[in-house]
Formats: sequence, structure tokens, C-alpha cells
Amino acid sequence: MNFPQLETERLGLVKIEEKHIQSYYEIMSKDEVTKFYGMNSLKNIEEATKIVDLFENTFNKSRGIRWGILMKDLNRLIGTLGLNNLNTGSKKAEIGYELHPSFWGKGIAAEAITEVLEYSFQELDLFRIGAITFPDNVASNKLLEKLGFTNEGLLRGYLYHNKPHDAFIYSLLKSEWGKNNKSWRTS
Repeated sequence: MNFPQLETERLGLVKIEEKHIQSYYEIMSKDEVTKFYGMNSLKNIEEATKIVDLFENTFNKSRGIRWGILMKDLNRLIGTLGLNNLNTGSKKAEIGYELHPSFWGKGIAAEAITEVLEYSFQELDLFRIGAITFPDNVASNKLLEKLGFTNEGLLRGYLYHNKPHDAFIYSLLKSEWGKNNKSWRTS
């Protein structure tokens, strides 16, 4: 399968390549980004390179898709967004994302997620998209709820990031998607 490039009014959702590694490192080396990511901040460019290679490997094995989020007017990688634990046979995946803090609060995550959800439900014919979040990640939890995700409950001790953390599990079903996506379309 060819990598699915997606586009919105402001954003390009593209394959993450070697030319994006420095920008990816700059994002993932920030503690405020990784605080709710479930991993420590990156310490060097080699760590970023390994993760980008992992994105490629995961895609090649049809286990996930990770897009780079490019601001069109800047032609710069400002975050990533992905389908994790992708299982087209079971018609499900989990969504995950992060943005450079300079771009928080501008509707970028909602715009990018909306496009990936549309692709997931229409092109991949998935039925369920899940999301796992830290309860303290209020901004992400609010965003998922605005996009129509349902908080299904608390998973006790589910995430381990230096110590055990509880996690919320969210889901959005294909049958719910058409009801919720109109206000988030940007093009």
C-alpha cells in the first residue's frame, strides 16, 4: 500500500521522512509535550531517528500509520498524528497525536484528527477508533469529547511512565462519526 497523504485547508498530513527528523526531535525533546505521552523526552537526534524508522516499519507491516503534520504556509513539521494498533480485519485502531507547543490552542489538532478520522472510517472502513489518555491531560480529553469520542471509563494503572498511571479510554464509532464531524470540517 502506498502511504496515504492527506490534506486540509492549512495542513499537509505526510509520510515522516529523514528531512523531518530534526523538527520531530525539537517537538519530542520538550517535557511539556512528552508529559502526557507515556515516554521520556528525547535526549538526542539518534533517538528521534530510531522512532521515525519505527514509524516506517510499523506502516510496512500494516500495523499503523503515522503522519507528519505540516503547516502548509510554513512548510514545517509541527507534530505527528497516527493510527496505532491498526487492525483492518477487526476494523479498529487507536489514535495518538502531539503538537509543538507553539501551535497549541489553534484548532490544528482538531483539523488534523478530523481528516484522519474521515480517512479511517471512509477509506479504511474502520468501525472503531479508540484513544488512551492521561486523566490530567485536560486539553486532549476535551478535544476528543468535542470530536464526538465517548469516555468509556478509567483503566487503573494502565500507563507506565516512570510510575504507574491510570488512563481514560475513549472511543468513536463509525456510526457516530457522521453526526459529529460537520463543525470541524475546514475545507
